Amino acid sequence: MSETNTTPNTIDHMNALERGLKRVGDIIGALSAMMILWPVFLVVYVLLKSDGTPSVLFCQERIGRGGKPFNLFKFRTMCDEKEDEPILAEDNDERLTPHGRFLRKHHLDELPQLWNVLIGDMSLVGYRPERQYFIDKIMAVNPDYQLLYCSRPGITSYAAIHNGYTYTMAQMQRRLDLDLEYLRQRTLLLDIKILFETLAAL
Repeated sequence: MSETNTTPNTIDHMNALERGLKRVGDIIGALSAMMILWPVFLVVYVLLKSDGTPSVLFCQERIGRGGKPFNLFKFRTMCDEKEDEPILAEDNDERLTPHGRFLRKHHLDELPQLWNVLIGDMSLVGYRPERQYFIDKIMAVNPDYQLLYCSRPGITSYAAIHNGYTYTMAQMQRRLDLDLEYLRQRTLLLDIKILFETLAAL
């Protein structure tokens, strides 16, 4: 259950014991949150169905630990999420459904990722996983993105608190700088602080 480094050059501040405890905390946290928040899941399901959403869950391939792809789950917030070419969502994206806009604003669309945490694709706190298309663009400017692969991506992150949603490539580069800063200094106490700051911002 421990999280092992999978890149030769790592800047991870956590040792093996801390990574193991972090994984145990992720499992307990994800299970607890799913049991407590099941009424919220039910309400969101009803709201999205009232928008005429055919499929409440949205699945998209992202890149995680070790540079390996996984399927990330979210509540569907857009009426049309098919893209000829990957594009970044905008602050007031016209594709957002009426209730999807509210869910996205309060990050409730991320709740299904508790399942990703439970099965080991993600952590409660880490870097936000991205699509390969955008990773290639980021790495063309800063190849240090690959250093993130030694850890699990997270539902929330140090960068999400200090950088918010990313709508441009410049913001993505800024997010990478913050993700690397987090990895260099991450501790269990810092993760707990980020979780509380995330909850306070909802």
